[in-house]
Amino acid sequence: MSSASIAPLLSIRDLHIEFDTPHGPVSAVRGINLDLAPAQTVAVVGESGSGKSTMAAAVNGLLAGNGRVTSGQILFEGRDLVQASEAELRRIRGSGIGLVPQDPMSNLNPIQRVGTQIAEVLKVHGQASGRAAHARAVDLLDMVGINDPARRARQYPHELSGGMRQRVLIAIGLACRPRLLIADEPTSALDVTVQKVILDELQSLTAEMGTAVILITHDLPLASERCDEALVMFRGDMIERGPAARVMQAPQSEYTRRLIDAAPTLDAPRLVRSPTTASPGTPGSQRVLAELVQARKEYPGAARLFGRAAPFVAVEGMNLKIPRGQTVAVVGESGSGKSTTAKMLLRTEQVTTGDIIFDGLAVTRLRRKRLHDFRRRVQPVFQNPYGSLDARWTVGASIEEPLCIHRIGTPATRQRKVEEALDAVALPRDLASRLPAELSGGQRQRVAIARALVLDPDLVVLDEAVSALDVIVQAQILKLLADLQEKLGLSYLFISHDLAVVRQIAHHVYVMQHGRIVEHGETEALFAAPQQEYTRQLLAAIPGVTPLVRAGAQKAPSLRPPQTETPATTDVPADPRHRSATARTA
Repeated sequence: MSSASIAPLLSIRDLHIEFDTPHGPVSAVRGINLDLAPAQTVAVVGESGSGKSTMAAAVNGLLAGNGRVTSGQILFEGRDLVQASEAELRRIRGSGIGLVPQDPMSNLNPIQRVGTQIAEVLKVHGQASGRAAHARAVDLLDMVGINDPARRARQYPHELSGGMRQRVLIAIGLACRPRLLIADEPTSALDVTVQKVILDELQSLTAEMGTAVILITHDLPLASERCDEALVMFRGDMIERGPAARVMQAPQSEYTRRLIDAAPTLDAPRLVRSPTTASPGTPGSQRVLAELVQARKEYPGAARLFGRAAPFVAVEGMNLKIPRGQTVAVVGESGSGKSTTAKMLLRTEQVTTGDIIFDGLAVTRLRRKRLHDFRRRVQPVFQNPYGSLDARWTVGASIEEPLCIHRIGTPATRQRKVEEALDAVALPRDLASRLPAELSGGQRQRVAIARALVLDPDLVVLDEAVSALDVIVQAQILKLLADLQEKLGLSYLFISHDLAVVRQIAHHVYVMQHGRIVEHGETEALFAAPQQEYTRQLLAAIPGVTPLVRAGAQKAPSLRPPQTETPATTDVPADPRHRSATARTA
């Protein structure tokens, strides 16, 4: 849409941002210019460390303590936010400028019910109070697609799935119906059907209220389908801007072309061979390694004045087989039971009824040493690589820890195993002496994979292991996983809401809905002819984009000579975490 005749709601003029570091100032954003009209949506895309979130934080006056705007203006409704006082910014945040941050666990209060946290926003800005605020909080949870919103409003963040927690953040961001909404990767943890609900609601809000949206995303098909304009950032510079459909279909810069070519789509080449031809020279490659048999997981109901509420059934009658040397994917909406299935297989959650068989052993009955031995053979890789690693430990110490826990080898042999694990994930050995904060997101995820591989496991459980990565790093990690499987004969349980990624990496797909398997089959057959309406809905909800010709991306139309950028390799350091999440399952 054209906004030439409409006064901009937001104008960014020649914005420069720096961060102070022990080695001197670091330039994070340089010379950004942007006009955003009411009801307009602009996508900001680029890989990790390109400055997307830094620019958004400056708009909201939320730069880290060591960051500062060195020059330029950020004009919101004519007021320069760079010069605004903290009191002025507090009045604007929430009511004038809404924010949907990316990481729900670090942005939700773990000791407050989610309904209380939404109601608090309404109270602070005078939108509602008392029972009216809590009723509005329930309505907002319903609006963002959370089932049984009244019950969910009484729950704490840890009682919700990752996708549900992200939806709570979206409800908070929309609570006061702001005139500008900054959404930082708001759908990266959401399945495609819920993503469609949320994005439809955002579009409705922009049409009804004239709300403008800055959408920071690494989902290029989403940007093409949902946004008016796209702004491409690379290492702090804006290298391309224009109508979103034009930028995605006829990019001017070589870097934008690489982003588009790396984006997973349903027509992308598969990274694994079909099950009938996978690992043809490996004896027993078609034998079942792990199996869930009529597995059920229920959680006790919440305590009430008189007794307890009915128990909540997370997984019901789960039957799933993982052949040796193959990848089995589990897909479905947030809250469908995918992660609970992974936890049962890892034995971090005990099944209520049913059984789990691993290499002929009933895992549910293993105790002490035999359970310890089982956990050496089944290793996890979680969604957040930074949260999976101890921020105080070097990369080498984090990779070595499972060997120490299982009392494997001497210090010298463990050092060799660490080096071999780094080699396996294509990381230089000198990274062993660095801390996680010194690595990019893709490097940290490689470290998490190296940690899982150091024990020579038979099965790796990957729970949304690539969903938070930008498309270039994601493509590298997926190729790495496929290569390691081919080389080492690994089996994977791949939990994901991204069906385009699943089609690339999985041999077999199980579709979950409300805790049950509704359909399963070989990947290519299931994607070509899904039998269940629910599966068809999942596939139909995938954002579409006309991809570049993958056999020759250089043939895409070019409006100026291609540039020669190279991908960024570092991220802005994240906040330190506490103990490693993977230590509990090592």
